[in-house]
Amino acid sequence: MRNPLDLAALDVAVENVHRAGIPGVFAEVRDGDQVWRGAAGVADVATGRPVTADMRHRVGSITKTFTAAAVLQQVEAGQIGLDTPIGRYLPKLVPGERGDAITVRMLINHTSGLAEYFPYAYPSFKAFPVLADTRPQSLDDHRFTRFDPAELIRMGVTAPAVGAPGGTPGVYSNTNYLLLGRLLEQVTGATAEQYITRNVIERAGLRDTGFPAGPNVDGPHSRLYEAWFGMIDPPRDYSVYDMSWVGPTASLISTVTDLNRFYGMLLAGEIVSPSSLAQMQRTVPVVSQEGKTGDYGLGLYPMEGPGQGTFWGHGGTVWGGGALAMIRADGKRQMAVAVNLQRWNRLDSAGKPQPHPIDHALATLYRVAMYG
Repeated sequence: MRNPLDLAALDVAVENVHRAGIPGVFAEVRDGDQVWRGAAGVADVATGRPVTADMRHRVGSITKTFTAAAVLQQVEAGQIGLDTPIGRYLPKLVPGERGDAITVRMLINHTSGLAEYFPYAYPSFKAFPVLADTRPQSLDDHRFTRFDPAELIRMGVTAPAVGAPGGTPGVYSNTNYLLLGRLLEQVTGATAEQYITRNVIERAGLRDTGFPAGPNVDGPHSRLYEAWFGMIDPPRDYSVYDMSWVGPTASLISTVTDLNRFYGMLLAGEIVSPSSLAQMQRTVPVVSQEGKTGDYGLGLYPMEGPGQGTFWGHGGTVWGGGALAMIRADGKRQMAVAVNLQRWNRLDSAGKPQPHPIDHALATLYRVAMYG
């Protein structure tokens, strides 16, 4: 069943996300040739400057789809084996038995068993389910820290394993994608950012997408407000931030229009081959950083809708910013949404995030955008 875009309902839904507590939200929804773009709220709470749908935005882990596509291009070229142990390529970074047991595929779909480096790079932070022990001071301490990716990888590799290589459910870990960045560098001679820019971003014709050269976002953009589960009140502006702590895992800057164009071309077989896309859509159960188990492929994950088929895409968060981009399996219906507040849920006595009106408003926006 194909539902055309309900423009009035989309206008109401995006406004309701702002009214529920997000300072600024903007989105683009496509259905064939029909396009809706909308925005509500402010890009700067101090000045009241309005948010607009063409703003550039830190899109977090949506970067992982770009990185995964770049690796699969090198698989197609015969330079990388999807089921080859990572130790063959990077023996110093993943030495010994683990390097022999963890394959490239396990890195891309988070079944490597490698731990997340983040709590070690930001030692005052805790992972789920002990968020209540967190003290967000590290965020300010590291605004301008230039992290060495090899050192971050070392933190993740030497930390206690979170699972056996290839075991399921996997556990989502940014360590995996930092290793994929070094793998691209090893086989192409370029940095991961350079290779992805030339062979993914430019191939897709994305005009407003790129990796940051420094801590600032170039071009029109919103400020980004981090609440860290109510521990930062009022939410603090972290829009100027050195993103070397995530690199090719989550540092990309883009627009909602570019994200829709990218995922449209990816599912049309114009970024990687149809056979590579089929590999990307082979999923395994993976536990997210929020502790929820869902299906994950190779840099993509699915969302199912009532009677509307499967959507594919990725979400992402950074300090203060979030985004989600999804496309229906037939390529016809697309949605990209960006918000300038993160971790708005407060924690209960057990340290578990509590429901918030923003959650319901965003779910409604997604439903209207994807299913009509």
